[in-house]
Amino acid sequence: MKQVEQNYRTGELKVVEVPAPRAGEGGVLVGTRASLISSGTEKQLMDLAKASLAGKAMARPDLVRRVMRNVRRDGLRPTIEKVFAKLDAPIPLGYSLVGDVLEIGRQVSELSVGDRVACAGAGHANHAEFNAVPKHLTALIPPGVDDEEASFVTLGAIALQGVRLAVPTLGERVVVMGLGIIGLLTVQILKANGCRVLGFDPNESRAGLAQKLGADVALSAGLPEAAASFSGGFGVDAVIVTASSRSSEPINVAAEISRLKGRIVVVGMIGMKIDREPFYKRELELKMSLSYGPGRHDPAYEFGGRDYPLPYVRWTEQRNMEAFLGLIAEGRVTPKALVSHRFAIAEGERAYALMESGQPHLAILLTYPESAGRRIERQIQRPQCPRAKEGMGVAFIGLGNYAKGVLLPIVRKAKGVTLTSVVTSTGISAGHAAAKFGFTTAATDPGAAIGDPATDAIFVATRHDTHASLTAMALRAGKHVFCEKPLAIDAEGLADVMAAAEAAPGIFTVGFNRRFAPLLIEAKASLEGRLGPLVMLYRVNAGAIPADNWTQRDEGGGRILGEVCHFVDTLTFLAASLPVEVQAIAARGHADSISVLIRFADGSTGTILYSSLGDPSVPKEYLEVFADGRVVRLDDYRQLNLVQRGISRSSKGAQAKGQQGLVTAFLEAAIGTRPPPIPLHDLYAVTAATLAIEDALRLGAPVQVGVIG
Repeated sequence: MKQVEQNYRTGELKVVEVPAPRAGEGGVLVGTRASLISSGTEKQLMDLAKASLAGKAMARPDLVRRVMRNVRRDGLRPTIEKVFAKLDAPIPLGYSLVGDVLEIGRQVSELSVGDRVACAGAGHANHAEFNAVPKHLTALIPPGVDDEEASFVTLGAIALQGVRLAVPTLGERVVVMGLGIIGLLTVQILKANGCRVLGFDPNESRAGLAQKLGADVALSAGLPEAAASFSGGFGVDAVIVTASSRSSEPINVAAEISRLKGRIVVVGMIGMKIDREPFYKRELELKMSLSYGPGRHDPAYEFGGRDYPLPYVRWTEQRNMEAFLGLIAEGRVTPKALVSHRFAIAEGERAYALMESGQPHLAILLTYPESAGRRIERQIQRPQCPRAKEGMGVAFIGLGNYAKGVLLPIVRKAKGVTLTSVVTSTGISAGHAAAKFGFTTAATDPGAAIGDPATDAIFVATRHDTHASLTAMALRAGKHVFCEKPLAIDAEGLADVMAAAEAAPGIFTVGFNRRFAPLLIEAKASLEGRLGPLVMLYRVNAGAIPADNWTQRDEGGGRILGEVCHFVDTLTFLAASLPVEVQAIAARGHADSISVLIRFADGSTGTILYSSLGDPSVPKEYLEVFADGRVVRLDDYRQLNLVQRGISRSSKGAQAKGQQGLVTAFLEAAIGTRPPPIPLHDLYAVTAATLAIEDALRLGAPVQVGVIG
């Protein structure tokens, strides 16, 4: 399918051919009929992409602060590598479209194949022939509303939410500052609400268009004087700022023209250095409008499909979308009057060139071929690279930052390896990865890799909730499988994987890389010949992760399953014995700050102190082991200290957590030159023990860990 993408590092924009996405369980696949280019929002994104690194940093100081925190925690080089990997990834453009429902996810009952819907959401309602859209970002289109009108749904919902926050009443006098697409829609919505409206924009032609669309007064200069006259000298009841400017002048002019106890709503991106005096003396109410309305940026609503009860949240973003389409159907809003240009999707680059040329424009539409005449292709074959005669075909299902920055470079350097398929959730990321790294096929369907006879080994590096099912499928298809941790996030998934692994001919391992770290291997060697049990303490200064991060949601399974499994495996490796019992307690109010006690079959014990409450500048991991008069200390995989009989010796080096050793061991096992990297019973026991930690936290009691089979 054709899609518009822009490289965030270079600013290059182009229409590319990429595989179509899948609907997803909580969404629908939409064949796009028309999509709207929001010249204001998308021009800002384009300008940011073309800016230098310094320019990007100045525009997003919040991201700079996050990068600096990561440097203190993870070091300069790993952080820089992640930043450049992020910058190099292409981004989709677009966030408002109309199309036909072609496929429905299992969790969607509100829509049917063939429904005509309007869709919203950056990253979902893209300028692309096919789009996977969560159900709460779709709205059925009423009869009588054509495609071009419905394609304005996102900008209409934004305008409508701004009006709702202003709480206008019949006959009130309201100023709209900024008469771009959203401003002009705001003018019409206010008129439909029975308000008297003054529109202002420095662009004289836009002020004239506002007058034609119903504004009582519209002008391009002299706003303070006009507002005083318009309000009878009292000041206007409300101001809705839809302008886009780095200057703080719009917000301060809005205060100047407001009446005592007036309301100001900011919809556009403007400077916010506020002059206190007019706000104080007039006791003004200032509100920031959150895009389309309640639900925006709430993963549980947008992606999880959890609606807000209508009696308590009357106007969600989806209900705003539906209300805007209703206004169009009633003839109260006429967005088609705002369309200045139309281009076919194949000529999308011309549309953006027009935006940058300075030529007058307003709403630009991209049009698409009829859905019935388009095939849904979920894999695209690139020119085949010749395979080594005895080489091994390797595919990746999922290629996030870790897989791209850590696992893939190791695989690419291995001898006799050919990269076959790369499968990601979006066509843009799959197409980019295939072209950049040399995969022969780009796909959005895991079946493209699992069913490919040229693929011998598969790396599963998707989000955590799909690890078990994809791993089991690949094993049953006869593939060697490297599953990034965690192996499973529930007992059913673990049982399914183990059943597949026991019956499968392929090599199977999980990304428990720390047992391959050189200093940890040295630490274990120093404990050889011990006569008694180990007493182990593993302290992890994990750092805080926002509650809305995907790792904290259903698809991530939480931090215990997602990361603590690493440390359970490390202790299992050192003890050379399987965990049999788990106890755990969490700090009050902090589910990701826990103390875990593990009892092993040989009598060893392991304590894991995992906390999100510490200072991120302190190194992340520290391990101590006590046994037979020996003490082993491992500090963040950079320094190892061994003490026995009063004699101390140390080893130092660059931080190495074993990823190189594990991936290499897996590839060598897959070609038959060594045994599997990690015993199957270890993979089972570590995952079962990690699941038991969650059970122990919930029950407040020790939990026994079962054995394989």
